[in-house]
Amino acid sequence: MTAEASPLPVPARRSRRRELLDLLASMRFAIALLTVICIASAIGTVVKQGEPMVNYVDQFGPFWAEVFGAIGLYRIYSSVWFLVILAFLVISTSLCIARNTPKIVADWRAHKEGIRERALQAFHHKATGQLAEPVSTVEGQVLQTLQTQGWSIKTQRREASTQGEAGVMIAARLGKANKVGYIAAHAAIVLVCLGGLFDGDLVVKVQAWAQDLQPFKGGTEPANSRLSERNPAYRAQLFVSEGQRTNASVIQMDQGMLVQPLPFEIELKKFVVEYYETGMPKRFASDIVIHDPRAKDPKSYTVEVNHPVVYDGVTIFQSSFEDGGSLVKLRPLYLDRAGARSGPEVVDAVVGGAPGALPADWLGQGSGPLQLEVSGLRVINVENLADAQSANPAATSTDVRGVNLTDLSKHLGSGAKPVGNKQLVNIGPSVTYKLRDAAGQAREYQNFMVPVELDGHRMFLLGVRDTPAEGFRYLRVPADEAMSLQGWLRLRQALNNKAMRDEAARRFGVAAGPSDRPEVREQLTVSAQRSLDLFAGAVPLETAAGQPATDVPSGGLMGLSRFIEQVVPPEQREQTSGTLIRILNGALFELYNLSRTQAGLPAVSLDEPAVQAFMGRAVLSLSDAMLYPVPVVFMLDSFEQRQASVFQVTRTPGRNVVYLGCVLLIIGVFAMLYIRDRRLWVWLQQDPQGGTRVQMALSSTRQTLDTDREFDRLRQTVLGEALAQAPVPTTKEI
Repeated sequence: MTAEASPLPVPARRSRRRELLDLLASMRFAIALLTVICIASAIGTVVKQGEPMVNYVDQFGPFWAEVFGAIGLYRIYSSVWFLVILAFLVISTSLCIARNTPKIVADWRAHKEGIRERALQAFHHKATGQLAEPVSTVEGQVLQTLQTQGWSIKTQRREASTQGEAGVMIAARLGKANKVGYIAAHAAIVLVCLGGLFDGDLVVKVQAWAQDLQPFKGGTEPANSRLSERNPAYRAQLFVSEGQRTNASVIQMDQGMLVQPLPFEIELKKFVVEYYETGMPKRFASDIVIHDPRAKDPKSYTVEVNHPVVYDGVTIFQSSFEDGGSLVKLRPLYLDRAGARSGPEVVDAVVGGAPGALPADWLGQGSGPLQLEVSGLRVINVENLADAQSANPAATSTDVRGVNLTDLSKHLGSGAKPVGNKQLVNIGPSVTYKLRDAAGQAREYQNFMVPVELDGHRMFLLGVRDTPAEGFRYLRVPADEAMSLQGWLRLRQALNNKAMRDEAARRFGVAAGPSDRPEVREQLTVSAQRSLDLFAGAVPLETAAGQPATDVPSGGLMGLSRFIEQVVPPEQREQTSGTLIRILNGALFELYNLSRTQAGLPAVSLDEPAVQAFMGRAVLSLSDAMLYPVPVVFMLDSFEQRQASVFQVTRTPGRNVVYLGCVLLIIGVFAMLYIRDRRLWVWLQQDPQGGTRVQMALSSTRQTLDTDREFDRLRQTVLGEALAQAPVPTTKEI
């Protein structure tokens, strides 16, 4: 009985063609979805997720920030369209697997021994030959050879019929694990997407919708804003101060946050930071105690960066650390005159605590009520101080007489780090606070407790910024011989005193003018008095139209520059600028000695290099101080630090599913790329002389040079030196 495969009818071939086209279309659609997911994931990696909206406005501008926010680029992994694409990809890929797996399994089992012998001539790799041995002997030799090489074999014996002649068809197969790669790769996509859906915000969003939970943005927690302790999957943040314990973590949502209670409480015993010699941190660790009502005794653990703790299926990561309510004492320093107005000498505050009200008119006449909000305390500040003079060249000049007033344009030296070689230095503690007026407007300030060495000189850094999106601009104030602000502060307060300015101008005229020419002394006194008044901002500047000038400070070096532009011809401005600076420098030195005398300190000589350096930087600092927005500075007097840890607590059962998907993806890719599915057919037919006529063919999923060499070895093994009637094609010919 002949068991040859018959050709498919035309309708069946058309149906198979349509199925193939449908499969290709579904594959293209799945690849398109994967491409969208990959692009969205790349955007989510580049664009920081979950930042305040003001940061995105500063980065992209108001228009594009709104556009990107509308399409969910700031929370890509929890956006509706991203989750819908993942869900659709899971469904479509699962249907594709369910549809094609039975066919793949059937093809995996089949050896296709029913192929017609005439069809072997249509293969690329084919050969025929004549052997003298009978069919039974040749069959045994072929079966032994293929079994030795690991081929899976099926044999079909055929009787003579109208559709073909009698003979033996040997069908062999090797590398059928290649078919497993298709199922494994597609199953991996399903598992990874399912793990992403389950461990993402989908479970939380479904619960929030089903239970009608109300997210909140701060303040008092609403009654219906808590998720269940048995929530199967979540990623939350937990804030714990030293000595405190809590189980209330929060999950950030688009409209606010929800409370995710843990089935146990976490107590922070101590937060530990270890530093390198440069001041850079090298280790963050939190010593915690877990209080579980289901356990008999509390359990102690240490959570470190990259070393999380897993307890009851919840993974605890060291996410970051913050201030936990440190106690600080701030000392107000007044820039305009000595002595407090009506406030205390030292202000007690708690970092992150309730704002403290300052007395009305404390910062000046008409300032109104203000609130002091201490927002941060940093005990360690590691900054790059290499080439610091390049950030503000004027701030490092020791001789103010070299400053060209006509080109001066920089104020309140930038806090930006300069490029070049890094010099990481711990510059000591700093405090950050805000002064908020009755309208709710606030400026933020950052002041360092100890002076910082810049270009070999000690400078106090007083930072200010108008919005959180900006960087701090620092007023650099030189430290006196006692490493304090008092020397510069006395000079600033004396500059604002009319009587002291006049006395300093008189002293300068006496010291700089010849004793036998009183008219010269008088002229120098008048010039010094005029320069001090201009530098102090006591002489209002006017525009060409006679209106008050508002585009530049009323005092400082910029005020002097505007005065020269108004009254001095252009060809004489350079010379007048140098002369006026020398007079100002001498008058300020007399003013400095006058302020020291009133404080009971001895006068100093300008011949001392330290005094020259101090005065050079003091002039520029006094000029920059004209742009300082308030007449008082709160300096950190002392503090009691209290740390707090921010933990990321996660329950991610889908993680193991994702790991399994990754393993399947590796197996699938390896199987499809490195395992070649080969099928071999050997047709044996007896000839009239009692020998055997052999016809063989090989098919492979990929035509490579290895396939050519493998078939050549098989042909030589089966046919030996028998003359092949058809040449073996090479890969190049194919």
